[in-house]
Amino acid sequence: MSPQHSPHHPTEPDGPLLDAAGVADLLGVPQSWVYAETRAGRLPHVRVGRYRRFRRRAVEQWIEDHERGPRR
Repeated sequence: MSPQHSPHHPTEPDGPLLDAAGVADLLGVPQSWVYAETRAGRLPHVRVGRYRRFRRRAVEQWIEDHERGPRR
């Protein structure tokens, strides 16, 4: 079994967890905005000790949930 498919890699389906910089790049916003929204509980995140990390799938779902305008 390869390391990427071992049970020790629980984030494998989503890829690695993102940090605030990765989420900021994904959303096209400053890192400070990501930190503020995370502190306010408005952005889905996972606590890893004193750090906050983000599942790409959860952030993408958050984007869909907050999308405005006509939907296809």
